[in-house]
Amino acid sequence: MMELTIDEQVYQFNFGMGFLREINKNVEVSIQGSNTKKNAGLQYAVAGVIDGDLEDLVNVLNAANKGQKPRVTQQKLDDYIDQEDTDVEALFDKVLDFLKKTNATKKVTKDLLEEVEKAKANQK
Repeated sequence: MMELTIDEQVYQFNFGMGFLREINKNVEVSIQGSNTKKNAGLQYAVAGVIDGDLEDLVNVLNAANKGQKPRVTQQKLDDYIDQEDTDVEALFDKVLDFLKKTNATKKVTKDLLEEVEKAKANQK
């Protein structure tokens, strides 16, 4: 469980199965060769975090805090990101570290990180 202190309040963030179900709802993709669709929000959210997308970072934090008490608001997360003393790069690293360790997210996260490394190697 990850914790952040925002405005002197400690908030908890869980990257487990509840998070996976919640974040997956954000993107639906069609499966080739069928009329079936699959939720794939985790892949897009993790890719966004790897790329340094602040909106994806906030969406991930918001989903990870769902069901936790106290519940952080979208506005509090936005304000936290906007504060000059918030180390956003360290926050990206912290979230990515939890995504790499949690059973519900580690395979997708590690696979995406490997793809990024392969792409970087091919550019050289």
